[in-house]
This record gives sequence, C-alpha cells and structure tokens, in this order.
Amino acid sequence: MDLTFIRYKERHILLLMDFFAFLMAHCAIYYLRFRSGLFGAPVGYWSLLIPALVTSAYWLVIFAMLGQYRPLYGKSRLDSLLATMKSTAVGIFIIFFLMTLDKEAPFTKGNVTLLIYWALLVGFAGGGRIVLRTVQHILLMKGVALSPALIVGFNERGKKLLDQTIRFPVMGYKVMGFVDDKFTEGVHRDIRVLGLVDDLYRLIPDYGVMEVILALSREDESLMERVIGICGLLGVRIKIMPELYHLVSGQVKVMGLYGVPLVEVFPDLMPPWAQVMKRLMDIVCSLLVLTVNLPVMLAIAVLIKLDSEGPIIYSQKRVGIRGKEFTLFKFRSMIKDAEAKTGAVWAEKDDPRITKVGRFLRKARLDELPQFFNVLKGNMSLVGPRPERKIFVDRFIKEIPLYSRRLNVKPGITGWAQVKYKYDESLDDVKMKLSYDLYYLENLSLKFDLKIMLLTFAVMLWGKGQ
Repeated sequence: MDLTFIRYKERHILLLMDFFAFLMAHCAIYYLRFRSGLFGAPVGYWSLLIPALVTSAYWLVIFAMLGQYRPLYGKSRLDSLLATMKSTAVGIFIIFFLMTLDKEAPFTKGNVTLLIYWALLVGFAGGGRIVLRTVQHILLMKGVALSPALIVGFNERGKKLLDQTIRFPVMGYKVMGFVDDKFTEGVHRDIRVLGLVDDLYRLIPDYGVMEVILALSREDESLMERVIGICGLLGVRIKIMPELYHLVSGQVKVMGLYGVPLVEVFPDLMPPWAQVMKRLMDIVCSLLVLTVNLPVMLAIAVLIKLDSEGPIIYSQKRVGIRGKEFTLFKFRSMIKDAEAKTGAVWAEKDDPRITKVGRFLRKARLDELPQFFNVLKGNMSLVGPRPERKIFVDRFIKEIPLYSRRLNVKPGITGWAQVKYKYDESLDDVKMKLSYDLYYLENLSLKFDLKIMLLTFAVMLWGKGQ
C-alpha cells in the first residue's frame, strides 16, 4: 500500500482535517451554549450552518497567514500543538476584540464561552495534528516516504551524515548517493558516489531528489557556490553542515536534527502572513492598474501598429521562481524579429532596433503594462528581481556566485535593482544589480515593497527608463 501521500500531500490533509476540526468546535460550542441550557435558549441547527462555514473559513485564513500549512514533515508533536495554541490564541484575540466593540463588560457569559471555544479549537485542531505527526513518525521509522537526498562530499563528514540518516530514519532522508569532484568512485554503507557536481543537472531529476546536503570543507567554497547555483536553478532545497555557515551567514536557518545541526540555505525570510498580504496586494493592484489603464493600453496598441510592422504584444520565455519558465508579455518596443541576426543580446542605451514609439514606452516604462497579466496569473509579483532568459540565467549561474538566490522568489515588474541601477548592458551590470537584488532578498518586507513601488512611480514620472 502506497502511503507516501501522507507526506507529499501533507498540506492538503491538514487543510481538510482543520476544516472538519473547526466545524466540530463550532458544533460543540453551539451545543454547549444553546442546547445544554447553561447559556441561552435553543436555536435551530440549520440556522447556524452558514456561521459555521464562515468561522471555519476564518480559521483557515488565520492558520495560513501564521504559517500552519508550511511543509513541516517530521515536526515534533509538541511543537505542532504549541503552534496550534499560538494560532488559535491570535484568532480568539481578534474575535474578543471585535466583541468588545459593543461596549459590553468583559468576562460575560459570551466571553466565558469564547474561552471554552478556544479550548475546543486547540483540542480538535491540535489533536488532529498530533495524530498526523504520530502517523508520520511511525512511517518514517519504517522508512516510508523518506525524502530522496544527495550528499555533496564523499569525506568523513559526509559519511558520518549518512550514518546518522540510517541510524535515525525520523530525520526524513533517503540518501540516494554521494556527489564529489575529488572522488569519482567510492562506496559507504552500500551508498556510492554517483558523479561530479555538474552531474547534478542529471542526477536530481533522475532520482527525484528533493534536498541536497553539503558536507564540504572550508576549502571548497567555489564548489559550494556551484552546487547552490545548480540547486537554485532546479528548485531543490539546500542544507549545509555548520562548518560552511560563515560562507552564507545571514541567509540561513539552523535546524538541529538528532544531533546533526544542519543549516537551511535561503529559507523564506518573509513570514507567511506577509506573503499572503503580498499576494493580495499583487492581485488588487494589478486589477486596478489594468482597469484604469485600459484606454491607455488601447491607445498604445494603435500607436505600435501604426509605427512599425509586427505584433502588438511581444512574448518571451523567462525564468521564474525555482527555475520554472513562464511566458512574459510586453508591448513590443523593437522592430519585428529584432534578434533574428544577432541572437539573444542585451538592449543598448541607443539601440537602433528600438522603434520611435518603443523608445517612448521604455522611457515611461509603459511597455511593461501587459506584465500585470503575469502578476494576476501568479508568474510574477509587483516587486522582485527582474526575470531573465534561460540562456542568460545558465551563464550567470556559472559565472556569478549566488546568482541563483534570485530564483527563490517570484520575479517582479519592478525591484530595488531597477530603481537604483540602469538596464543591463554587460555582465558587469548584472553583477552590480545582483548586489541590489541580494539586498532586497535579505530585507524582504511589505514596507520595503511599498518603498520600491513609490520610487518606481518617481522613475516613471522623470522618464529615467531606457
């Protein structure tokens, strides 16, 4: 019987379990308040169906914003229960605050019921999580649904790590093999060296690898950068042994797993509630911009058609979050088939391929208006590193350390690098803009996003585009 769904569909299982837990808590508090005779007169069951569904949806939103649906396979049962208590306490506080707006005195019968309701939520939702974590723990101990992983470094550190994963299967790893540029052959505990670092492009998809663990020495800094670049492009999580912490400090999260302290490289630095708000802001702003600018977009379409031969909308494949390609839309600002003879090249400051209308559109950044459709689809965000073509991304990952860090977030229409630096014209420009992108990634916040958006408006008004 295949039980791997308990791991890989964890988020869906939790959502379903929580929904029923919230309904059960609502039914229980309904019975206590309206059927037990302790707090009020009886009320029909069906009259509370809609409130039950609404409150369940409310709790799902609260849990999502507080990170309760992150993939946390193997998390301890106590941690799960404490996280549930924290999330429900936040939700109860909001409800309590709304109840006090009617100026009733605190600790009325309704407030006592609210405390009981909180206990019921913790009991049902927390109990469900404890059951799920217990089942997961049992499966891990039996070696079921382990995460396929590769260890980079066929050395004493890497071998010790393999020993720990075998001794403690609850760590959640099934090591498929080693990768090392110094050793092309070797076997430890029946696990062999599968290839060199550059073979990760092939090994990761072939073995379905979900995590790569670096067990390198301090002298292997360049090798580590290559691994991070490849994993970033392929969307694979990375953990390193603590000896390499100094190389990526400030971009990590330490995780202690059964005596083996592993450091997660490039974790999500924006809290879940802020990620939800960022996505809501993307949707609302995109709808607003597209609606308000519909006449402008129609006028631009006419001008492009009158100015030069070719399509109105220019589409191009770009690399998005975790290395996934998507189709980006822009108003065409260059002549038709601009790269037919030159191939993929950067636009220059006074590029002769840019049309008269296109030059104005670029100055005012109006050529990027169709990208708000990309934001609505979820391919992009309003703010983030600019998406680049795969041919350039592959090159930059090899030549620029930590370039793949940009692939850990959605690309944006505008970004810190865009408002602080000019368009890319050379590899040196890319390196300079990367420093701005990394600064943005290290300071992710809604406040920073709003600041960048305001600066972008200033750039548009002053016509500083290219």
